[in-house]
This record gives sequence, C-alpha cells and structure tokens, in this order.
Amino acid sequence: MANAIIGIDTGGTFTDAVLLDGSDGRVLATAKTATTHYRLSRGIATALGEILRQHPVAAHTITAVCLSSTLATNSVVEGGGARVAVLVIGLVKHFKLPVKTVAYVEGGHTIQGTEEQPLDLETLVATLSGLKNEVDAYGVCAAMAMHNPSHELVAEKAIGMLDPKPVFCSHRVSRQAGMRERAATVALHARLMPVMRDFVSGVQTAMSEHHLHCPLLVVGGDGQAVPAERVVFEAARTVASGPACTAHFGAQKSSDCLVIDVGGTTTDIALITDGSPQPAEDGCRIGEWQTHLEAIDMHTGGIGGDSLVQLDGSLQIGPVRVTPLALATDLPAPANWLGVHGGCRLIMVRPEAVDELPDNDLGRLLRDRGHLTPATIRRQTGLGGVPLDRQLEELARRQLVVSCGFTPTDALHVLNQIAIGCRAPAVAGAELLGAPLGLSAADFARKVLQETEKKIENLILAYLARRFWGDSLGTLLAGRTDHPVLAVDFTLRLPLVGIGAAAPALLPGVAKRLRTTVSFPEHGEVGNAIGAALIGLAGDNPAKTERPPSK
Repeated sequence: MANAIIGIDTGGTFTDAVLLDGSDGRVLATAKTATTHYRLSRGIATALGEILRQHPVAAHTITAVCLSSTLATNSVVEGGGARVAVLVIGLVKHFKLPVKTVAYVEGGHTIQGTEEQPLDLETLVATLSGLKNEVDAYGVCAAMAMHNPSHELVAEKAIGMLDPKPVFCSHRVSRQAGMRERAATVALHARLMPVMRDFVSGVQTAMSEHHLHCPLLVVGGDGQAVPAERVVFEAARTVASGPACTAHFGAQKSSDCLVIDVGGTTTDIALITDGSPQPAEDGCRIGEWQTHLEAIDMHTGGIGGDSLVQLDGSLQIGPVRVTPLALATDLPAPANWLGVHGGCRLIMVRPEAVDELPDNDLGRLLRDRGHLTPATIRRQTGLGGVPLDRQLEELARRQLVVSCGFTPTDALHVLNQIAIGCRAPAVAGAELLGAPLGLSAADFARKVLQETEKKIENLILAYLARRFWGDSLGTLLAGRTDHPVLAVDFTLRLPLVGIGAAAPALLPGVAKRLRTTVSFPEHGEVGNAIGAALIGLAGDNPAKTERPPSK
C-alpha cells in the first residue's frame, strides 16, 4: 500500500481510531478504547496499537494523523477548562459569560477607529492585581478593536508585565461587531487552551510510542484541518470538531438528512443538504456560548449515554456527565451509597492522584476515605452550595477525581441492549433508584431511556426551529407535550442518520416519535474518526493559506 491515513476521535468516554487506505478511503482497521482522561496518551496509544496490530503498515507510509475531538465541546458543556477573566474595554452594556469574572474598564474606539475614551490604566492595573491569583488566562475585548486594536494591545502588554499568563485579544480572532460574541470567542480560546494543549501533547506522545513522525492535524469546527502546533493557540476553533467530523461522515451516506451523533456527554445534530453540511451564519453556538467562530451549523446538547440520572422530586437526566456504574473500576457496592440520603453521584479519587489532593478539609477527607457522595461531604465538612461545587469542579478540572452514577448507558446494560461493561452494578443501581418510584429495575431502565429519547427529540426540534423560524418557538417546544389544553406533535420530513455506540439503542424511538426513519451506516460507531480521516484525505488542510497563529 502506497500510503494510509489515521483518524482519531477522542470523546468523553471512548477514544476511537481508524486506518484508511489513502488511495480510495477504504476502512482497513478500527478500534474503540476507553478515554484515559488523566493520561490521554495512554488511551490514544492503545487505540493506535490496536489498528496497527489489525493491519500492520510501515510507519513511513502513514501520511498524516488527523484528529477529531469532543473534548473541547464537552469541556464547555461541563464547565471545564482554564479559569478565565475577560476584560471588556469600553462603555458598553454589561453582560455575563460563564467565566471566572467579566471586568469592565473605560476606553475603546469608535467605528471610525478614533479613540472614544482614554484607556483607564489605573483601573486596569487594580483589576489585574485582584485577579492574578484567581485565574489561569485572560481574554481582552475592546469596543471596535477590529478597527483599532491599540487598547487591546496595551492591556495585553500590561497583563504580561503584571501577571504573565496567556492573553487572547478579540481583534486576532474576530472581525465582526458584537461585543458579547467577540468576548465569548476570546474567552473560549483562553478557557480551552490547556485542554487542547494536553490533548495534542497526549497524541504526540502516543505517536512517538509507535514511531509515527507524520504531520498531526486537528479538525476545526469549520471542517478544516489545522496543524497541531497552531491549534493550541486557537483552541476554540475545535469546539465543534466532533460535529464537523460527524457531518462529514454522515454526508457520505445521504444527500439530505439529519446526522445525529449520540456521544457519552453530548448529542450533536447537523443538517446535510445536497450532500454538504451547512455553515453557521452567525457563528458557532454551544450551549449558552454564542461566538464568532466559523463552524458548520449544528446543535449540541448536554444529553448522552453517560448523562447523570438523578431523583430530585422528579427524574432528571444530564447535563452532568459521570462514569457509568457499568464502566467504573473499583466501584463500591451501589447499595452503600446510591440513593442513600440524596446520594446519586459518587466522587472517587483517582489512585494515581492521591498525593496531589489539596491540603484542605475536602482534600483531607477524600484522601482519608477515597470516595464520598457530595451529600456526605456536605455533612462532614460543613461545605455546601456554591463553595462545595466550586471545589469539586476544581478537582475535576485538574482530573484528580472522577464522578460515578447511574446513566442511560447503565439502563442499556440493565435491558441487555449493550454489553461493554459489567451489568451487575447497573442492575443494582436501577433497583435502588427504581424502588422509590415503585418500579422494577427493568421498568426504571425503560423510563430512563424514554426520558433520554425525549430530550434528544427536543434537541432536534429546537435546532430545526431555531434554524428555520428563529427562537420564537422555544417556549412552545419546551412544554409541547405537557400543556393541559394544547398538545403539539411534529413530523420530520428528513431521515435520521445515527452515529455513536448508543445511537442504535436510542434513535429508533426518536425516529418513531418524529414519524421518520433512521439508518446506521457501517462503522458508524467510529464515524467521527472516519470523518476526521476523510477530511485529511480530501486535502482540506488550510495550512498553506491561513493566517499565522495568534501570539
């Protein structure tokens, strides 16, 4: 074989790898392994080793490794990544972003590029002094910086002198108007830089283990491949990487369809028209983040196979992702914690991370016990509400702990619809959580899957309503089946194409609700990895013509 290409997709639960023949795109080997968050290189190396074992090829014949990743998307949905402060310069209407803080400083320019107000350096310096020990990176967004970036450049210089951490300026990543969207764009770059840095480093380490020295590319949300050394500085470009590969793979299977990728953390939806994904007219939107990032038009929601199932007056699923009971290692018996005094989630210390736990009440308690529910932590430390949530988020961000709980994946194990882990803990969990509702383990599992299907169905309808009618139907869609007088049903005039390991179990019910059909392409369980490799094969790498990376 003259040449080959490798595609890798690293998701919240699994890392997939494929080997494609470079001459015709034929799939030669596939692998699905667990994503090892604490050391990404381990899971990636395992996946690479498996495809090269299935179909041995000489390292020099592999022309590229092309990556798809939902890590950035998952990080946004789950609130992970770096702690970011966004400095907004100019007299603008205040807004909120899901970052550590948004601080406002006087300054900015007019649309003609003339200074509207002098930059308030005194306030800027005072603000930085208060933030330097609280954040990992900065975003700077000044009014009309796309016409005159001088205030952003001064602020960047000041940050470098007072707190030398990564700085992302809006004029380098967006030429469009809209302060909130530009601020969100730089905030995402700043927040996701460590996520992408660790990801690229892990892949490079894994490649070295297998003596692969070919170019490493990462697929961006616009469906183009970016050299790995640059993507670290433009990390937010990869926010829709997974959906872009999903759409590219799905477009090979049907010229007009909705591609639905049911992952562990999220479900991604993309519209295919005339064999091509559609671009997002107003920039990429992920959850509450509306940005100016170029991407395919898609919708991502925090519901997937590994979404946490909770009982809090009613059954709730997602958006928090946890390790399913069926897939957890060294899991204590669910009867000892699940459903007891509000315990739906177990915080477990990674064995290799014990010595890195902080020397505070929470860290000492976890070091001593090894695993606890948040409810038990509240009782034993006095921590609660936002302070406890923040400390647990920080431990998860540093990947020192892992959360476990009952999920739709466990429900599928209970009903013997999948067998990728150990069924017994899933059955025990369904029995414990079903008992207060008067349901057997099997009936509880069915209820969880029905609610998961409803959430996916609502994601599809919300995406299509937004695309074709704006957001005017949002309230109607949210309560369309529960209204005491008026119930509304929809018929979808496009087929669904399902991708992801859980898709065959969840999407037939969704298709039935929407009165349409669903198909599952060959190798769909590793569709994103194939999509990444196909993008690499198609020569969609813009490295020769794109702008240089941001400094």
